Amino acid sequence: MDGQNPADEDRELVRACQKGNVDAFETLVERHQKRMLNMAFRVTGDYEEASEIVQESFLSAYRAIRKFRGEAKFTTWLYGITLNHARNRLKQIKSRASHEGPSLDDPVETQDGRYPRESSSQAGSVLEEMEKKELQGKVQECIGMLDAEHKEVLVLRDVQGFSYDEIRDILKLPDGTVKSRLFRAREALKDHLKRVLGDL
Repeated sequence: MDGQNPADEDRELVRACQKGNVDAFETLVERHQKRMLNMAFRVTGDYEEASEIVQESFLSAYRAIRKFRGEAKFTTWLYGITLNHARNRLKQIKSRASHEGPSLDDPVETQDGRYPRESSSQAGSVLEEMEKKELQGKVQECIGMLDAEHKEVLVLRDVQGFSYDEIRDILKLPDGTVKSRLFRAREALKDHLKRVLGDL
């Protein structure tokens, strides 16, 4: 497979999967799970939920792989499945939250206080890492404040790096709608960031 682009390699692996080759599907999982997890996390803001979404998505993709006709790229099809699972999970979380008291985002505390994130012998690098994580957390928090339709298009374009054509295929929207949603999403994110980071 040397010299081929990833889409061609995916195509060959998909064909092998459709013939019942489980190893080929495992290769597809290894190749795409990090980006799918990243997208699911950016949409939900919860790592555990994102992990479950990705597992469910791969299971759905495996069950439906024989129906995949290759009209779009495999990654486009796969991200569409993942996004649908993320949307469904968010609906479930909202439904649960309306029946429960505390937020699912509340930090878990022990009797001694919160669990430490990580330890390191170098105090400087730990502080830098904490500041970086805090900033990433604030950005993720601001992404989480966006409407679902704005969040999806922003994550697909600015976090995952999909082209407008790919986003159009994943979300099944006209080009103009994708571009206008992305513009509004970026403006809304800027406003949220100004408010949140202004408090630092």
